[in-house]
Amino acid sequence: MTSTGSVEGGEHLRLFCALRLPDHVLDGIADWQREHLDGRTVDRSNLHATLAFLGRRPASELPAITQALREAARDAGEVVFAPRRYRETRSVGMLVFDDVTGEGGRLAERLFDGLERLGVYEREQRPWLPHVTVLRFRAAPKLAPPVPELGTFSPSDAAVYISVLRPSGAQYDVLERVGLGG
Repeated sequence: MTSTGSVEGGEHLRLFCALRLPDHVLDGIADWQREHLDGRTVDRSNLHATLAFLGRRPASELPAITQALREAARDAGEVVFAPRRYRETRSVGMLVFDDVTGEGGRLAERLFDGLERLGVYEREQRPWLPHVTVLRFRAAPKLAPPVPELGTFSPSDAAVYISVLRPSGAQYDVLERVGLGG
């Protein structure tokens, strides 16, 4: 684990846990965004695959949340993703990935269990969907870009992030990183 941020204990933080993507994948997605997407694309520095969004939490919970992520990640086998399709919801465009080995989903389930035991997370009704948000919008542009040719890849590690809302959009910063696997 590497700590890259610090916070004061009495604060409230908008937190989420995510898988970080390797540089060559970030570069490939950023190039693909420039070529195929118009509008409010998500900046390269904010690209990640969300595991669990926790919302506003007391800063004092950060160590326990980090420990839950560490424990879930410790038992991870090789997580391998492959781009499958572009999808739009009512407010975002995303690249959806195939979870080639199934290990991403198993990691997410272990994390959900640990966060629920802490009382800081309520599991969503739908299954976890490995994806990266690449575009934000008020009205869906109904794009149909080709899937970027990223090949298969493994996340570099996992992290607890803070989300800071700014007039220009959310900014995500890593507070704690954890390795994947033993």
